[in-house]
Formats: sequence, C-alpha cells, structure tokens
Amino acid sequence: MELRIVPLIIVIAYLIGMLLVGYLVNKLKIKNSTDYMIAGRRMGLFFVASSLSANNIGGGSTTGLAAKAFSGWGLSAAWYVLAAAVAMIPLAYFAPRIRKTMAITIPEVVGRRFGNAASTFTAVLNVLSLFLLTSSQVLASGSVVSALTGIPLNASILLAGIVVIIYTTMGGMIADAITDVVQYIIILFGLLIALPFIINGAGGWNVIASKLPPAELDVTKIGWVTIIGLIFNYFCTFLSGPEMVSRFSAASDENTAQKASWLSALMMALLAFIPTVIGLAALAMNPDLDAGKGTTALMFATTSFAPSFITGIVAAAIVAATMSSADSNLLSASTILIKDIVQKYFNPDIEDRKVIKYTRVSNVIICIISMGIALFQISLVTLNLFAFAIRSAGPFAAYGLGLTVKNATKNAGIVSIAAGSIAVVVWQLLKEPFGILAIVFGCFIGTVTFFLVSAIERSMGKPPAPTAYIEGER
Repeated sequence: MELRIVPLIIVIAYLIGMLLVGYLVNKLKIKNSTDYMIAGRRMGLFFVASSLSANNIGGGSTTGLAAKAFSGWGLSAAWYVLAAAVAMIPLAYFAPRIRKTMAITIPEVVGRRFGNAASTFTAVLNVLSLFLLTSSQVLASGSVVSALTGIPLNASILLAGIVVIIYTTMGGMIADAITDVVQYIIILFGLLIALPFIINGAGGWNVIASKLPPAELDVTKIGWVTIIGLIFNYFCTFLSGPEMVSRFSAASDENTAQKASWLSALMMALLAFIPTVIGLAALAMNPDLDAGKGTTALMFATTSFAPSFITGIVAAAIVAATMSSADSNLLSASTILIKDIVQKYFNPDIEDRKVIKYTRVSNVIICIISMGIALFQISLVTLNLFAFAIRSAGPFAAYGLGLTVKNATKNAGIVSIAAGSIAVVVWQLLKEPFGILAIVFGCFIGTVTFFLVSAIERSMGKPPAPTAYIEGER
C-alpha cells in the first residue's frame, strides 16, 4: 500500500497532540481518584456537551454514515446521527438526576437501590461490553489510519491502541474531556472544510443529484419505523451507557448536566448531513465502489476530489472520531472494574492513590487485550451489536427507573436485569422479528419486568428499595 505523506504527517501530528494533553493533565490536574475518574465533578457546559457528542460520533457516525448513504440508505442515512440527537432530548430529564446521585458508576447506583447482586451483575455486563467496544474502536481507528495514510493495518491498530493507552492512562477523565473537545472541533471543521472540495470536484451538487436515483435523495427513505426504532435504540443505549453517564456525573452541577444534554443534541445534529452528502458524492461518481468495509466511500471521495492537505485533515477527523469513543470506553471499563469489583470484593480499604494506580494498570491491560482482539479483525458490526446489547438491555430499567421510581422494590432490580439480558439474546438469535431492534425489545422486557415485580412485591407488603441518592455536597 502506497504511503500518503501529507495525510500521514497530519495524523501523526494529531496523535502527538493527544499524547501531550495526557502528559500535561497528569502533571497539573490529577490530585485524587475523583479527578481521575470523573474530572473532579467540575466539568463545564461546553466540555460536558462536547464530550457527550464526541463519544457518540465515532467511526459509525463518520465513515459508517458515508457508507450507509452509499450502500442504500441515501440521504436518509443522516437519521443514523439525527436519531441520536433526538434521543438526547429525553435524556435531559435524567441528566440532573444522574448528577444528583453523586455516584461514579452505574453499578454503584444500582447497588444502592437493589443490592450487591444487582450491582455485580451490572458491573460484569458493563465491563464485558466496554471491553468489546474498546476493541471495536481500536480496530476502527487502525482501519482508518491504514486506509487514509497507507500504513499497514496491523501496524495502524497497534499505533492507535498505544496512543489511546498513553493519554487515557496518564490523564484520565480530564484528558478524555479535553481531547473530546479537540476531537469534536476537528471532526466538525475537518469534514466541513472537505465538503465543498468534494462537491466541486464531483461537478457540483446538481451533477451529483442528476446521477442519483430520486429515492436516494428522500430523507425518509428508510421509513419511519426504522427512524423511530433508531431513536429508541439510542435512548436505551445512552441512558445505560457508562461512558455517557460518567459525563453527566462529571458535570459541575445538575443544571449543567441537563443543559449539556440539550446542547449535545444540537452539536450532533450539526454533523448528520456532512458524511451523508460525501457518501452520496462517492455513489454518484463511482457506483461500483466496494464500500462494504466502511472507510471506502469516505476515503474515495476525499482522496479523489480534495487536496492532500484536506485529505489529511479528514484523516485526523476520522481518527479523532474513533479515538473519542475508544478512550471513553477504556476509562469506563477500568473505573467499573476497580470501583465495583476489585475495591468492593477484594480490597475495600484501598488508599485513594492506589485506586488511581490500579485503574491505570487496568487501562493498560484492557487496551492491550483489546488490541489483540482487534488484530483478528472481527466484524465491527458483530462486536458493536453484541456489546451494546449486553450493556443496555439488562441494566436499562434497573438504572433508569431506579433513578425515578420511588416505590420500586429491591428484587425488581436483579430480576429486570436478568429478564432484559435474556430477552435481548433471544431476540437477536431470532433475527429481530417484526423489525424490532433487539436492544429495544430487551429494554422493553426489562421495564415490564421491573414494574411487574415491584407491583407483586408491594402487594406482599415489601417496602420500597432504598433511595439512589445521597444527601450532601453536590
């Protein structure tokens, strides 16, 4: 594969910048484990919103979005990101409640309400899913670096993984938040700068539109059932996603957490149509292109119609998109592993400085194993589907309703987690009948089970479960 020198230089400069952020944050900002895990609960509005947005705009929302536009969704591929933006709106109801718990992790809140068994079950599901998602994003990062610079794929995977390990391990959540802001800006402006070059290089929008079937320009081509399903899917995964919840927990106060949800919705919506249009330009110019690998449509359009410097910016933008998800998944996995498993069961009296040390060691181990899995190049779709399914369907009701339903009973938590987890696996094996996404079905079953068990236990005279909230400093 031929090396592309200019994109390579820009990507390397970006990676060095991320390493520098991790180093400086480690030297100046990390004083205790709360600083390391949730940025000391002092993140401002723009940082929280940018971090939420960057976490969601991964490879699937950049290269994947262009590939969907190319491969059959047409202009309606924008809903892949617009649906996520819409899902952030109801999340604004939960955001201040998440911040109010003063918790660091989802299993911590589940444990307060529903006991250690429910907490541990949730922790295991969270760590396993985040482990797989880290592998997926490291593979995506390596694939993008390889496709846009010419570095061999395995070397690119190792390069991306090592950079993620170093800046996340050194700087924790603060480094993640700072790099997320940088990554969002690079993603937005990198793709925005490339867009006119690509459109003009393809002959202008009128030429592109004339070469496409009319259905490709229908913004609702995928149908409202699919669109609504995507919205519910995102809402379920966001509310039960450790990397999302940790951002709300890191907000400076409850009001900031709520406003960040609204602002993040807007920030994500801004990006919905840019990769979509780039994918359509690739379809118009080369309909026989094999876009199955995800990066191909975006890479073809960029390298064919944009100058090398712009290609380098786009390369950095796509790497930023995938890394912004990888670092958050990695830190969340390590935080839950140490706080909710190691500290709870093996070393309850661990010193705070050792919590940071163990979390950093966990970062390194998890990412190295994730890099090893990534080298096998398992399908990104397969990894993501399984990871999101197991992390969302089970804990969704126990966590989300645990924040809001005061009269829920203790066993509603563990039973709903088990029911939702079983339901999502069964529905996936049945190939998602009626077009209902497995995650949505699993969350629905978990929710119904939650209310049913609570009703039965209340009729038996069982008291409500303890509150999820701890009064005190916020």
